[in-house]
Amino acid sequence: MLQVKNLNIYHKKDLRPLTANLSFTLKDGDKAAVIGEEGNGKSTLLKLLYDPALAADYAEYDGEIIRNHLVCGYLPQELSRADRGKTVYEFLSEEPAFLEADYRELSSLAGRLGIGADLLYSDFGMEILSGGEKIKVQLIRILSRHPNLLLLDEPSNDMDIATLEWLDHFINDCAFPVLYISHDETLLERTANMILHMEQLKRKTESHCSVFHTGYREYVEIRRENFNRQERLALEEKAAYEKQQEKFRKIYEKVEYRQDMVSRQNPGKAALLKKKMHSVKSMQRRFERQAENMTPRPETEEAIFFRFAPGEGIPAGKWVIDWELPLLRVGERELAHNIQLRIRGPEKVCVIGKNGAGKTTLLRAVAGQLLERTDIRAAYMPQNYEELLAPDSTPVEYLCRVGDKEEVTKIRTYLGSMKYTVQEMEHAIRDLSGGQKAKLLLLKMSMEHRNVLILDEPTRNFSPLSGPVIRELLRSFPGAVISVSHDRMYIREVCDRVLELREDGLFPVDSL
Repeated sequence: MLQVKNLNIYHKKDLRPLTANLSFTLKDGDKAAVIGEEGNGKSTLLKLLYDPALAADYAEYDGEIIRNHLVCGYLPQELSRADRGKTVYEFLSEEPAFLEADYRELSSLAGRLGIGADLLYSDFGMEILSGGEKIKVQLIRILSRHPNLLLLDEPSNDMDIATLEWLDHFINDCAFPVLYISHDETLLERTANMILHMEQLKRKTESHCSVFHTGYREYVEIRRENFNRQERLALEEKAAYEKQQEKFRKIYEKVEYRQDMVSRQNPGKAALLKKKMHSVKSMQRRFERQAENMTPRPETEEAIFFRFAPGEGIPAGKWVIDWELPLLRVGERELAHNIQLRIRGPEKVCVIGKNGAGKTTLLRAVAGQLLERTDIRAAYMPQNYEELLAPDSTPVEYLCRVGDKEEVTKIRTYLGSMKYTVQEMEHAIRDLSGGQKAKLLLLKMSMEHRNVLILDEPTRNFSPLSGPVIRELLRSFPGAVISVSHDRMYIREVCDRVLELREDGLFPVDSL
């Protein structure tokens, strides 16, 4: 059992709270999903629960974290630079339990995750594995320890559809507690029986954490009903108060007028009116105390506001790409043959496939073809944002072209609509969360009026609150979208066509 009591987490650089008096208990069978907007401290919470040293550089905390001798398995959102430089076997061998594990057990686990057992003993570099393969290798290392508590930071990121189905069942079947961060609404709906919602209110100066022992969809409905009920009650009380105040003002003005009229002519009556005025002022103080106890308007963290600038459409009859690739490979590894990709007009096309099939490699090759064209205005969002972002620049510096006062003001307004605080606008990009980096790339595409978007896992780092906004944004985008995604909600709501990458080419998929 994991117990958290009165946990307060503070961000050192921004001097802002990430949690305030957070308390909860995880018991066997609990599947607790941590949700919230980008940069709200979700990953920091998991790091502190596993090993406070992981967040010591930028966060401090007080309160109690009671692990009760639990064996924790922790999946970070990203591999460290040192781990990316290791071979798969070197990475796994650093866990003593892996070396002691039975080969048949490891082989069975690898098979369920959709990778060959030979990969576990290979000299393939962790760096060249696909995003999904990296997560699978990390899960094997974690599970070889036989943990009785799992802390998973975005376990569904980059997973192929088949492994996402496995992950759904795995989390549901765990007898021990699982605490996980996810932006995958399908995973949340299918697995969570407890929700921990981390919010930042009042321009990220106040932290609010809600803990509900219910499923995700039920939580969304309860939250909406509570919000509407509180909003309605607050408006009713405000209307009654204003009506009461109007009556009070008339009484006050009447007494004040009569007091002015008789104060010199009739001292006795003036004394009575003075006493009455004292009663009126007492009534005023009572009303003020009542106002302090009125139901407040509900506060909630709003989703991002964002839209592409007009004029980014593409004609329905224009060929965006008509391309044949005899061989897709990365290094010496042959991935697929005889690829044909044809897209015309403002189509929304998604490529799916097994982890390691070469989807990211294919998308990078497509970007290489389209970014050089002058008859379209293409933009590329890679899976690894650092390929395009300048890590030492601030968001404002990255988006500026001229750097004059007018441009800086406009960019700050745009960043504010994407829920950046003033402080975050001045942070180095390397210090931002994955979702904040993704917002930067999308904002740059909009500012540059692109009409073809090449997106590798576009929704992977957006919260469930912002996810619907991003899906609607891309669904209504008048240009073409070529994407790789395993986000089942995104595929259903946004994509006109789904293509599966196999060893012998790209093939249409009717349904998932």
